[in-house]
This record gives sequence, structure tokens and C-alpha cells, in this order.
Amino acid sequence: MRSISKNKWLITAALPYVNNIPHIGVVIGSHLPADIFVRYLRLFKEDVIFVGGTDEHGSPIEVAAYKAGKSPKELTDQLHSIHKQVYEWLSISYDNFSRTSNLTNHLTTNEIFTSLFEKGYIIKKKMLLPFCSTDKMFLPDRWVEGTCPKCSYTPARGDQCDNCTQLLDPKDLVNPYCIICKNPPCFKEEEHLFIDLPQFQERLKKWIDDNITLKENVRNLALGWLKEGLQPRCITRDLTWGIHVPLQGFENKVFYVWFDAPIGYISSTKEWAQAIHDPEAWKKYWLDPHSKIVHFLGKDNIPFHTIIWPSILLGTGKYNLPYTVIGYEFLNYRGEKISKSRNWGIFLEVVDHVVKIKLENNYIDVDSDRLRFYLARILPESRDSNFSLDDFESRINNDLIGNFGNFAYRVLNFIERKFDRKIPEYDNFQEMEIQLLKRVSEVKEEIKQYVYEFSLKDSLSKTLELSDECNKYFQTKKPWKTLISDRTDCQRTLYLTSNLLRSLAILFSPFIPNSSQELWKQLNLKGTVHLQTFDTIDKLEIKPGHVLGEQIHPLFKKIDVATFSH
Repeated sequence: MRSISKNKWLITAALPYVNNIPHIGVVIGSHLPADIFVRYLRLFKEDVIFVGGTDEHGSPIEVAAYKAGKSPKELTDQLHSIHKQVYEWLSISYDNFSRTSNLTNHLTTNEIFTSLFEKGYIIKKKMLLPFCSTDKMFLPDRWVEGTCPKCSYTPARGDQCDNCTQLLDPKDLVNPYCIICKNPPCFKEEEHLFIDLPQFQERLKKWIDDNITLKENVRNLALGWLKEGLQPRCITRDLTWGIHVPLQGFENKVFYVWFDAPIGYISSTKEWAQAIHDPEAWKKYWLDPHSKIVHFLGKDNIPFHTIIWPSILLGTGKYNLPYTVIGYEFLNYRGEKISKSRNWGIFLEVVDHVVKIKLENNYIDVDSDRLRFYLARILPESRDSNFSLDDFESRINNDLIGNFGNFAYRVLNFIERKFDRKIPEYDNFQEMEIQLLKRVSEVKEEIKQYVYEFSLKDSLSKTLELSDECNKYFQTKKPWKTLISDRTDCQRTLYLTSNLLRSLAILFSPFIPNSSQELWKQLNLKGTVHLQTFDTIDKLEIKPGHVLGEQIHPLFKKIDVATFSH
């Protein structure tokens, strides 16, 4: 077991391209698990900062803006606002949610590039680039599509195949075509700037080999790249939208989006430091060797975060390498890949300033906590997972409501009706109560270990197991009967279960933060559930005579997917 100690943590979720509205695959692949982990660390009283933002440069933005008939600035302003509102609705608790188009990121990117150039890690090379004779322009990599030479998937983009995650150049594609006019491009020679990745090959290999925190899927993908041998990677593009290169002769080019996007993590942390009026605070997370930087992302982003981004950091000679990279597999919808173009999947839209869940062509009435809970139950930690409506209904109605929600309402409603909302007096615990409290202490330590091992599904499963044990205890003790036959035992049961609800409110809070706070309110406890100390979950903090809140009601509504059109 890994030792547990207090650290400085910097947590990031992958910066989503704002070339479209978010879908649940984006949420489950980075934002949600990162938020769950951060919420746990806060309960553990760790020093943690959570930053993110939107990725607003590069050819995906220009392509989307072109298709929408807008400027890239107009499109990114609109979509940044939508993404931000969606993640706020989902209770993703960023300390700072930034934009790579912000001035801080422009300045930080230029500073890092200059450092790499001066140290000899940037080289100039001529390359063959796709040129559309019809549209009279060099085509950015995402303006070219074709068939992947590795797996034969169509359409593969000019920068990467979404099917096998292989990074590509447009010239690698079989039967390439311009996405504007659909004609095949010709290829012309043009000089660009490259980061010389071969200079980092051995240092990257050592970092990956020595890093015991990397999970198998991340390690294997990174080692596969290294085994093939790294090649220089182009970091400039012939675009107008982006961060312009501060080098004579290249001023008309901008940085490749995957050069400046991860630098956005640093920029976002700098903005957070400015916001708390301590401009130097960002350094203790990025420069202090004892800080732990964790990136949460989808598996298609693993190569960038284990090869290209660490190379940039190594080249500067001053920034920390990631403590670990958590790469999630893909989420499918009803067995098929989520696709906005085919209107297939579950999307999060903003309609009249309100976030709505769009299921194919219909909006469904599901609050963010129930969505968070289900996505957490099916986190694709080691293999692709599938969003099934029947499974969604079952896990919400049985796991969340039948297990936890009903237990909470039965206990509090009983105390409200039979004890005038007051927690009753109790005498010494008997063996059943002693063993249940012991189990709470065991679960507390097991969950902490799961969290530090980034096994968030296991931590939720363990919480549900404990909730089930609490439910069974209440059912076995039958306080509605002992109220008449053995009032002392009834009071003992209610005293313990009210304290167990406090424990469960804390344990569930990383997953269903709003409902956990509502339970905290019904328990009439001070402060918020999110600022509690995790180590108090096995303590009896609610005392006899404490009065519950005035509005006791069920925490959740059941789901009936028959009301969804599917």
C-alpha cells in the first residue's frame, strides 16, 4: 500500500476544444473524475488547486468557425460561455476555469518557446504540406481528411485518427481530400519549426519506467511511442487564429494547438494566483519538486501528455513533470460511438440560459447529481464503457435511491414524526452497533487508499456497500416496532443511524455534491458538507437533543426511461 501523506497537488482536466457543445464523453473522460478526486483531497485536508479551461486555438476552431459562418473569436466567446455554464451546472469545482486565448497564456507560451529555442530544442525543417489549388491556401491538418494508414478508419483527420489514436500528418492519409471543396490537395514545401523530441527520448523513457503511478493503459501507449522511436514534431501552423510565433521569419505562423494548449494549465494557475492576490503562489505547484501534478484526460490525449508535454517541460529545465497521467477509455452510447454530426449520444446544451440534457432529439429532466452518479458508476477506468438508458434507470433507482436515498428518508422521517425532529438519547452500544462503527472506520481507510490509487469507481462502490450495510442495520433493528416494545433500543438505533447519515453525506459528497449538501441541511448541521474533515466520518458528531431541519423530504426522484424518446 502506498503511504498517505500531505502534499501540494495541482489537478487538471483536459482542456476541451470549444468547437462544439460538450457531450457526456467529455465529462466522463476528464472533468468529472478530476472533480471527484479534488473533492476527496479537500476532505483529506490536502493542499490542492484544480485548474482547467477551454482550448481555443488551432484548426478545429477555424474549421468550426468556417462552417458556422463566424470568426474564431465569435465562436470561442460563445462556446466558452456554454462550456463554463455546463461545468458549473455539473458542480465541477474549478479554482480557475480559463481560456487559452487569454493574454496570460500568450505570454507564457512565448516565454516557454523562447527558452526551448535558446536551449537548442527547436529546429527548422522543410516539410510537404497540403495545398488546395481550388481554395488557394495551405490546409491546416484538420482541414484534410482521409483513410487512416494504420487501421483503415474513415474519416481520419490529418492530425490524428480517432479510432486507433495514432498521430498523423496529412501526407500519411490514404486518399486525402480538402474538407472545404472535397478535392484532393497537392503538397508543397514550406519551412516550419519543430520540437526535437529525439533529444528527450531517454529522459522520457526513464520518467515512464520509474513512475509507479502510471496505469497500464497509459504506460503501454507511451512506451509504444518510444519503442517506435521519437521524431521531431512540428509546432507551427499556417493559420491566422492562434498565438503568433515570436521568431523572425515565422511571424505569419501560429503555434500548433498542442504546443500552447497544455501550457494553458500553467497559465490558468497563474490567473488563480493573481485572483487570490498572491502572484507568486503558482510557483509552489509548478516549480516545487514536492508538488504533485495530475492530469485527467481521455485516452486519445495520452500521447500528448506523456510524450510532447513532458518534453516541453523537460526542455525548460524548471517545471515539474506530471506526478501521473490518468487516461480514461471511451464512453459509448447504446453501444456506438458518440457523434455530434450524427446527433447520436447525450449532449449538454444551454437553452435560454438554462443547461439541458439533450438525448438525441429530446430534452430530458435529470438533475446534475443523478447524471454525475451514473457516470461515476461507469467510469471507463480500464476499458470502454457504455451509457445504456436501462442501466441508467436501474442504477439510479436501485443503487442511489433504493440503497442510499430511501435509507436517509426513512431515518429522518421517522425521527421527525416520532421524536419531534430531536435526536434521541441512547445508552451503551451493543455488539451490532460496535461492529457497524468498526466497519465505518475500515471503509474510511479503504476509500482513502482507493482515492490515492485513482480507483474512483472502487471508492464509490465501497461507499454504496457501507450504505447498504447501514440500510440493513436499520431494517434489522425495526425501530417502528421497538418504539413500542423496546424504546431504549429504538432510540439507540435512531441515534446511530442519524450519525451514519452524517458519515454518508460526507462519503457521497465527491460524487453527488448537491444532494449531499441537501442531506447536510436536513440534518441541520453547521457549515457545508464539502468543508468537513474526512477522518471524522467514524466519529459520533451529532449529539442527543440535536434538532433536525424543518423540511424533511426524499433526496431523489426515480427515473423512468419510458418517458424518454429512444
